[in-house]
Amino acid sequence: MRLIAVPGIGAEAAQEILAEIGPAAAAFPSAAQLASWIGVCPGSNQSAGQNHSGHSAKGNRFLRRLLCQAAQAAVRTKASHLQAVFKRLIVRRGYTKAIWAIAHRLGRIIWKILHQGQRFIEHGEAINPKAVRRCIHHHLKALRRLGYNVPLATTAVHVTDM
Repeated sequence: MRLIAVPGIGAEAAQEILAEIGPAAAAFPSAAQLASWIGVCPGSNQSAGQNHSGHSAKGNRFLRRLLCQAAQAAVRTKASHLQAVFKRLIVRRGYTKAIWAIAHRLGRIIWKILHQGQRFIEHGEAINPKAVRRCIHHHLKALRRLGYNVPLATTAVHVTDM
């Protein structure tokens, strides 16, 4: 069972997903259509540049609840990529919308696994090199304000070493 490799999805959840979607997800030509059928797509009702509603459309209630539970389990998995994405989203969107975003991502991952036969490879917690540079410059600026002069060395530093 390739679905068990995904953080947050256990053996029982994988069996329930297969029972609802099918072993090859043949009814869904794209991951977006599967996510829409489940009901984890973000809603968009815009008119004249104003967003009136952001609730998701109705979908398969059983599978939507299952994916939300799997998303909550996935964000608690230590050093996983989904946990890193959740930490990034919760600041801007809040807990509920961040969980919905992870559930949406899980739906797309499930489609790739079932429809295309791919395997899930956990890359671990992704470190954003741009955020690392921003953090370094922030701390150097703070040191300069305190009166320290720290030259910036241009040595090759791997992001994984930090």
